[in-house]
Amino acid sequence: MQRRTLGTNGLDVSAQGLGCMGMSAFYSGRDDAESLATLERALERGVTFLDTAEMYGPYTNEQLLGGFLKGRRQRVELATKFGIRVDPNNPAGRVLDGSAANVRRSVEGSLQRLGTDVIDLYYLHRVDPNTPIEETVGAMAQLVAEGKVRHLGLSEAGPETLERAAKVHPIAAVQTEYSLWSRDPEDAVLAACRRLGIGFVAYSPLGRGFLTGQIKRYEDLAEDDYRRHSPRFQGENFQKNLDLVARIAEIAREKGCTASQLALAWVMAQGDDVVPIPGTKRRAFLDDNLGANDVVLDAAELARIDAAAPPGAAAGLRYPAAMMGAIAR
Repeated sequence: MQRRTLGTNGLDVSAQGLGCMGMSAFYSGRDDAESLATLERALERGVTFLDTAEMYGPYTNEQLLGGFLKGRRQRVELATKFGIRVDPNNPAGRVLDGSAANVRRSVEGSLQRLGTDVIDLYYLHRVDPNTPIEETVGAMAQLVAEGKVRHLGLSEAGPETLERAAKVHPIAAVQTEYSLWSRDPEDAVLAACRRLGIGFVAYSPLGRGFLTGQIKRYEDLAEDDYRRHSPRFQGENFQKNLDLVARIAEIAREKGCTASQLALAWVMAQGDDVVPIPGTKRRAFLDDNLGANDVVLDAAELARIDAAAPPGAAAGLRYPAAMMGAIAR
């Protein structure tokens, strides 16, 4: 497994990470035994960059990783996120909270659940519109000074927020959805990251599984699968997006790889400062994803892929409208 560096302070990570969310939350069919086996296989194959969050479960995904990391902590780069606080008094059940008090509360909980005394990369999960980013990052910086966190990150933050945050403390990474059907970061976020010396972590690089070509019908999604609420998986959008996947799959067949591998290879080809973290809880899917490391795309192939899935090609919003307000602040 090749390595890549996030940020000017130099967080060294595996060139492909592993998103752990789906092991515990949002997707159906939780299977802790298979998830733990997948984590073990990931380490065996050199995937050392593991991504979780306080709200995955909530809490249960960090607990799963905490158990797995016993005796293995020094072998991984551990990333987790805070800032989406459980609030039973809120109609949505949770609120965005970037306050200094919540920074402190959250990190102590994450350290305990993960069974570690330090987090390698600590992200603000979503920008809190009611708390100045300077306050949030200032409180996060204090955690670095105390040795509880090594590097800071922001998730789904816009260029102006990045500029302000970077003036308070170096930001190692920005995590944002990025794939062949979510190319929004190309508008401004990637340029801001490069200007500020910030690495880029691409979550959902397989379009929440859609780019794998395995999802053929809306009914293929279990009734408790949160993707049923995503505009891109509904109505006419579903068929339009199937057409996009068909174009990607055709190129992959000609290349002699799977659609997943082509999609991941495309993300990895966007720069040495870009690290995808495809999520899976199954060893077979992990192995398929890692095959992307052997897929080399030349300029002509990249141009063909761009033509097949240009910016804005995906039909529908990437989140329900109510959730889009928390994106790229």
